[in-house]
Amino acid sequence: MAFESLSDKLSQAFKRLRSKGRLDEADIKEAMREVKMALLEADVSYKVVRDFVRTVSERAVGAEVLESLTPAQQVIKIVNDELCALMGSENKRLNAPAKPPCILMLCGLQGAGKTTHAAKLAKYLLRQGHRPLLVACDVYRPAAVEQLKVVGQQAGVPVFEQGQGDPVAIAREGLRHGRDHGNDFVILDTAGRLHIDEELMGELQSIKSAVEPSEIMLVVDAMTGQDAVNVASAFNEALDIDSVLLTKLDGDTRGGAALSVLAVTGKPIKFVGVGEKLDELEPFHPERMASRILGMGDVLTLIEKAQSSIDEKKSIEMLQKMKQNSFDMNDLLEQMYQIKNMGSMKQVISMLPGVGNQLKDVDIDDHKLVIIEAMITSMTKEERERPSIINPSRKRRIAAGSGTRVEDVNRLLKQFEQMQKMMKQLTRFGRPGRKGGRKRLPGLPF
Repeated sequence: MAFESLSDKLSQAFKRLRSKGRLDEADIKEAMREVKMALLEADVSYKVVRDFVRTVSERAVGAEVLESLTPAQQVIKIVNDELCALMGSENKRLNAPAKPPCILMLCGLQGAGKTTHAAKLAKYLLRQGHRPLLVACDVYRPAAVEQLKVVGQQAGVPVFEQGQGDPVAIAREGLRHGRDHGNDFVILDTAGRLHIDEELMGELQSIKSAVEPSEIMLVVDAMTGQDAVNVASAFNEALDIDSVLLTKLDGDTRGGAALSVLAVTGKPIKFVGVGEKLDELEPFHPERMASRILGMGDVLTLIEKAQSSIDEKKSIEMLQKMKQNSFDMNDLLEQMYQIKNMGSMKQVISMLPGVGNQLKDVDIDDHKLVIIEAMITSMTKEERERPSIINPSRKRRIAAGSGTRVEDVNRLLKQFEQMQKMMKQLTRFGRPGRKGGRKRLPGLPF
């Protein structure tokens, strides 16, 4: 995951600070040296690092920190505040005009992921209740138009295309089509190149003049590190971009681009790609990203993922089943499907405060969920509803049907039985006891 190395190094630096009851200027200086090295290794711009460390140091050596009862926490708070400021302080919304449609012009180098992320952005807007339209303006890359049609169909969003024509005319006609059909967002997927050249910039400037976009959003590959910042600077000089969409932030990237883009270009990151699926696009929240970097989790994003992935009605029904002690294998399978919709288990766990760092070296294999799913789907309807009837011969059939061993089926049944016992105990918690008090869960101080 992005920022993992940076997060580890910062955690080590702050761990040494926490071990000291009081801090002096020498302690702060040593910690800031480690912070500086960590940021440089994360491929953050040297100028940005220099200014960041100077600002943090000036605040950290003040009386507010040195005379505090918890100086290490004060330093971490200052670093958190400055990280937020570095990335933009708050999430910036799209520049939607009072009168629709909002014209979003996506630009960037070839290979940055413009076409895929155009569809991701369209799907995100569709979920927000909008009516987006995708316009295929990349007439040079082989199969670019066809790719946009495919991902557009997967996203459930219409695509306007005129084949290999003039991209400026296509953009103009796509905008007219969007207005005629009541689309409140028109997303232009423009052409890219393997490098920045005058021809590319000239064409993009012509499209900009023809349709007057509400927002020009640069799509940048986070894996390119400092080159991403250089690309952003070049596009900003030529087009005066409004924002940045950072892709591949889920990959093995050091994260320097996310920490440098705003400081170098003055343009905010508004969205980040966090996976390959079309629904794996998130609004960029600097304060949440700062919390992740400092190992404090990201509960708000986790809640939003849960709200968008978990069916509230089904959750209420599931709760009733738990209370009635009628939770069965069908319900377990449904819960697994809803958890899978939230992303990988490692991604979800990384958002839990204090847990992500502790479990970063633990091998969390999502394939195990697939194996459990295979075993449950190999059961009959009656077996899922009443697992207690599964005898040795049924276990052998389930194992053969799911490509597993009988021991695996036994383990699943044992875990499910333990889960049912735990649910039974949880539903008893809070009921009045014999003396009017609440019943206690074993091992819990209630």
